Amino acid sequence: MSVFTKIEKKYNWKWKGEPVRLDGGFMHKMYRIDTDRGVYALKLLNPFVMQRETAMENYANAERIERLLEQNGVPILPALSFDGRKMQEIDGEYFYLFDYFAGKPLKSGEITEYHCREMGKALARIHGIDRRFEREPVSEMSVDWEFYLAEMKRADRKRYAVLKEASPVIKDSQNRGNRARNRLPGAVSICHNDMDCKNVLWNGNEYRIIDLECLSYGNPLIELFESALCWSGYEDCRIDFRLFQAFLQGYKSAGGEWPADWEVLYDCDNGRLEWLEYNIRRALGIGCGEDEKEIGIGQVEETVRHIVYYSQMKEQILKHCMM
Repeated sequence: MSVFTKIEKKYNWKWKGEPVRLDGGFMHKMYRIDTDRGVYALKLLNPFVMQRETAMENYANAERIERLLEQNGVPILPALSFDGRKMQEIDGEYFYLFDYFAGKPLKSGEITEYHCREMGKALARIHGIDRRFEREPVSEMSVDWEFYLAEMKRADRKRYAVLKEASPVIKDSQNRGNRARNRLPGAVSICHNDMDCKNVLWNGNEYRIIDLECLSYGNPLIELFESALCWSGYEDCRIDFRLFQAFLQGYKSAGGEWPADWEVLYDCDNGRLEWLEYNIRRALGIGCGEDEKEIGIGQVEETVRHIVYYSQMKEQILKHCMM
């Protein structure tokens, strides 16, 4: 029996047509489901992610923060509750259900200064809900890149060549980030942790922020910096600095705290390394399903491209932070 049939039975719904796979979702799978009770979005959680020791605790914390955002009127698309619970489970399969919002993520050519200012304002609102002036525990990134190079050399010569060529930049980024994190100002707030273009659905000027399972407390200045980059074209390795500055201006105009040292933020913004490690493991078939290997292979090359581009653009990025 498929998970869709089990869901139909559990909630006493009747399908109107087959579930439709939605775009996006490098980690989980999203579907639109039309029922006699309404139209919903279904997020099937990655079973390998759910096996992690900290998975349940992380999701529970994210749900508590999600409720805070709801209470403060942030335009999010929250998970629905059934029997007092947001996360649902059937026979060991975990999922979330949402009201379906008829919007779409913006493509790179569709993003304007207006969108960036609105996202900057939204991020400032999120960061202002429960801001604490305390220092986050600093944990160094210690990825063993030589191990992954050796494994990739045995498994995939093409991806090995890509990693090998970029390894000096990758290692330098890890080292610079570890040093810079000790110089971050002591501020902690609610962070979305992935508020890039694919995680905001637009219908005209109305929008909803989605993918809230990564909500946690973190440094708001790092999230400001990386979000401004993502909304201004970093994903396509073509940063439009008008959009970049519009995002920063929106954040500042909504009362967001302004950084004192942009270079510290630049060096700290190396989370792509963790995403790279995750996808190297997927490409190698470590801790994932067979259906994820191809996604991992594609993401390895794309993420390396982003890391190298980011290194090349340092001077220009820092220049356009000084407003």
